[in-house]
Amino acid sequence: MKAIGYKVPGPIAADAALVDINLPRPVAAGYDILVEVKAVSVNPVDYKVRNSTPPADGDWKVLGWDAAGIVREVGPDVTQFELGDEVYYAGSITRPGTNAEFHLVDARIVGHKPASLSWAEAAALPLTTLTAWEAMFDRLDVAKPVPGAAEAILIIGGAGGVGSIAVQIARQRTDLTVIATASRPETQEWVRGLGAHHVIDHSRPLAPQIAELGIGAPAFVFSTTHTEQHVADIAELIAPQGRFGLIDDPKAFDIMVFKRKAVSIHHELMFTRSIYGTPDMNEQGEILDAMAALVGVVSENGK
Repeated sequence: MKAIGYKVPGPIAADAALVDINLPRPVAAGYDILVEVKAVSVNPVDYKVRNSTPPADGDWKVLGWDAAGIVREVGPDVTQFELGDEVYYAGSITRPGTNAEFHLVDARIVGHKPASLSWAEAAALPLTTLTAWEAMFDRLDVAKPVPGAAEAILIIGGAGGVGSIAVQIARQRTDLTVIATASRPETQEWVRGLGAHHVIDHSRPLAPQIAELGIGAPAFVFSTTHTEQHVADIAELIAPQGRFGLIDDPKAFDIMVFKRKAVSIHHELMFTRSIYGTPDMNEQGEILDAMAALVGVVSENGK
């Protein structure tokens, strides 16, 4: 089968950064399904891996973790998919990627493709959807109120890939007041269009802007980017016993600023379940199926 890979990590400008190659077609076994890939999308993880991670044993390394396609083989332990099913998923960072004609993936982290979306549209959803959903419902547990706090979530980086999905999911799946940050007129308009109740500017101090809203201290803060520069602000604006989640990779920040308020800190990495084969890894497939059911609703309501 045709694929795109590399042998030497480095920047995209390198001559051999991405090479057209031929690899054996995989065979489905166990919980795996073999997917004929119809579309993939590119995420920051692609360039991070390509820049820093050499292939094992000098073999080709294939990137790509978001995909949409058609099931062509099913392993003997697979019960939720049949040949011909249309699926979408984000895969596992520990396995070969989706930049190939055919791709093996554990069926437990796969969802049924939203029927109303094109292949390319469906392939753009899984990684950001899983990240946003897990951060809010599994890490921050937004369904559980924080006593005395405003029933609100601040999403830092609301116009980014994960932030844009998080705003919409928060509007559709919770009753929280959704506050998103964006700094440019066009991105502020974007997050308003996604349904954010309030938009504040992350190029200015956040805490005074939250205070000006007059809604009280938010129970939840979800930071998708530049967490390090916002830590002091987050500690000031979040409610006592609030929950703070992040997905980026700050070099360092002082967690002691959160002690006085007993704020809990939560990291989210959507690959964790597939890396460790956690007993609940099937929840990723369930999340993607739930998202597929929401796609039309989100569009129609403008949330």
